[in-house]
Amino acid sequence: MSRAPPDAAGDLFAANLKGSLLAVASSAFIGVSFIVKKKGLRRAGAAGPRAGVGGYGYLLEPLWWVGMITMLVGEIANFVAYMFAPAVLVTPLGALSIIVSAVLAHFILNEKLQRMGVLGCVLCIVGSTVIILHAPEEETPSSVEQIWHLATQPAFLCYVAFALVVSLILMAHCAPRYGQTNIAVYIGICSVIGSLTVMSIKAVGIAIKLTIEGINQAGYFQTWLFATVSAICIIIQLIYLNKALDTFNTAVVSPIYYAMFTSLTILASAIMFKDWSGQSISSIASEICGFLTVLSGTVVLHSTREYDQTISPDLYTPLPPIYWHIQGNSETVKQKEDDSLSADFITVVRQDYFV
Repeated sequence: MSRAPPDAAGDLFAANLKGSLLAVASSAFIGVSFIVKKKGLRRAGAAGPRAGVGGYGYLLEPLWWVGMITMLVGEIANFVAYMFAPAVLVTPLGALSIIVSAVLAHFILNEKLQRMGVLGCVLCIVGSTVIILHAPEEETPSSVEQIWHLATQPAFLCYVAFALVVSLILMAHCAPRYGQTNIAVYIGICSVIGSLTVMSIKAVGIAIKLTIEGINQAGYFQTWLFATVSAICIIIQLIYLNKALDTFNTAVVSPIYYAMFTSLTILASAIMFKDWSGQSISSIASEICGFLTVLSGTVVLHSTREYDQTISPDLYTPLPPIYWHIQGNSETVKQKEDDSLSADFITVVRQDYFV
């Protein structure tokens, strides 16, 4: 979108400020939801098949639903933020949710946050501040038809086609084979689909805002199409985010998801809404530096936190009966493992079953 004329700059700054505050509140709720959902997934996994291997027992776990409601509140705040501010501003502020989840995980999930993690938190805050100060001033489209015109540009259609092809390959081919061992598979699906979610949600948000202002957008089929795409994409994101959270440590999921999701969302927004059109080179460079600072903070935060112990499922497989062959006093004794052993016996332990 083109830059607003000078007389509207004050209104656009106020809109950006509202969007920023809503994005910060959204990050707080979403950061809390990560921890609560993780606790719920752990409880559900202890009682039945884990979500990471296709189980859906977490749907019966009340704690998981508390996390979902918390996340819903955060997503609603995020949704409203997109009505006022561009995605280039709102999306990077999601890094603040990593700070919240890192601190809470330290106390609640026993995923220790080291001292250097404080530096990561500071970098995230500094980078977010730089992004807010240099955010582009985006004019709100006057109708859903105008948004539809932006969404059907050849450049954005190429991005949509690329996103769909990559997502289908990851879901159909990679997820069944490598999903349990490679975090990039589940997070990649969430991030690619998530970039399309943000674009469609922003379109729906603008339509609602225009309708509230008296310009009814409910009569346009594009409004309902954007809403349908949003719902489908959100469901896919939730399924694969649950798999990622259940399979991998929160310290790994949060920063990688943030980096991939934010990068792809900024790219999609720059293509569709032309967020950087009319901005100076210095402002664009400042925004990129701010994002890289936030990204560096997430890496530092991630690298200083402890990992969950990755335990092979084979360790829980019952061992076959073991017979001990022990040489003592020139006699060979053969004894089963469940027989009582005398003090003269030397017990040999299979060390390959220890981590």
